[in-house]
Amino acid sequence: MTIAELFLLILPVFALIAVGVALRRCHWIEGTAETSVIRLVMYICMPCLAFDTIVGNSALHDAGNLLFPPLAGFATTSAGFLVAYVVARWIGLEAGAGLRTFALSAGVCNYAYLPFPILGGIWGGRTQGVLFVHNMGVELAIWSVGLLVLTGASLREGWRRLISPMLVTLVAALAINVSGLSPHVPDLARSLAHSIGACAVPIGIMVTGVNLGNYLDEPAKLLHRNVAVAACAVRLGILPVLILCVARWLPCPVELKRVLVVQAAMPAGVIPIIIAQYYGGKPLTAVQIVLSTTSVGLVTCPLWIRAGLAWVGFLASFGKEIIK
Repeated sequence: MTIAELFLLILPVFALIAVGVALRRCHWIEGTAETSVIRLVMYICMPCLAFDTIVGNSALHDAGNLLFPPLAGFATTSAGFLVAYVVARWIGLEAGAGLRTFALSAGVCNYAYLPFPILGGIWGGRTQGVLFVHNMGVELAIWSVGLLVLTGASLREGWRRLISPMLVTLVAALAINVSGLSPHVPDLARSLAHSIGACAVPIGIMVTGVNLGNYLDEPAKLLHRNVAVAACAVRLGILPVLILCVARWLPCPVELKRVLVVQAAMPAGVIPIIIAQYYGGKPLTAVQIVLSTTSVGLVTCPLWIRAGLAWVGFLASFGKEIIK
């Protein structure tokens, strides 16, 4: 797969973000409407997509695809927080002035909306199912280590937030798959989950753009040179190398290696903006990081994916060629 082909695969994702920004600037989605759409995606559409992707997925019969993905997700995300914290201190950020928000925001990649269509476009549903299992570890890292990084407070609130419709759906879907009950799931339930889940990614990506559009009233504040450069160095420079090393040397199934290669290329995720708002962080710092890494990521994502596939693809243990 060439860099041009990867770029064409990624471009529609960024185009949907732009559509979301336009919807917000036209005042078509804002305020309570934005909140309602976010809830619809997070509590209904994404769990349905996870159920549809996991149930009947043969890749998830492999014990390695059940154990290693959440461990890898937790470890790489927690390492991201540490690297981002060190870099934030190095550029002079201090607690109360963006240090903790930088560590949280630059440490978390866009782990769902962007990688899902990319993985599906290259490898299909088997690898997409592993992505959801991987993201269980990412969520755990965000609401435990990430919450400590941002607030220094108790984990009590974070652990409560882990019990969500997505987590319940993931556990139930994995149990159905492992127990061999997938053929007995009613066709109506499968069809309904598929139809609702199909809405999750496009709507979720557009809502990402809507959220970013909220901060465009004062564009001069959206660019902080030191924050932007440091965030791109962490999220699009240091962490891709770290994650690709895990992908190459971790003794795990090929589907997880594919997930890690794509995750390594991702820009910063949007969820730290919401967490920073709720827990008294610096949302503007999070927005600066998301905008800078997303803008640069349009160019670097296909380069990192291509480089990662080439490097990880040298492993003889794969048993087949990864790069087409």
